[in-house]
Amino acid sequence: MKALTANRLIDGEVVWLGRSGQWVETLASAWLLETPEAVAEAEAAGAEAEASRLIVEPYLIDLTREEGEIRPVRFREKIRARGPTVRPDLGKQARREVSAA
Repeated sequence: MKALTANRLIDGEVVWLGRSGQWVETLASAWLLETPEAVAEAEAAGAEAEASRLIVEPYLIDLTREEGEIRPVRFREKIRARGPTVRPDLGKQARREVSAA
């Protein structure tokens, strides 16, 4: 399972491609890509959004389902999904998130 992530150009916020084709701010709202066709469609949407200067550097991340929640596999992506590691009162971890699982 994968998701497409990037940074929003206007403010640098970490975003993911959502199920509706919009760029969303939480991993819980991300489109979970489970087929090669979905991956190709998401990559095309990412390329179009980058060309339109909505986002920068879209790329795929690997996800896993743990304890009923969707979580990034790589440590770097866990930090991008949650926010700063030194200030848990800031960033995405300060918001309540419901998993897309």
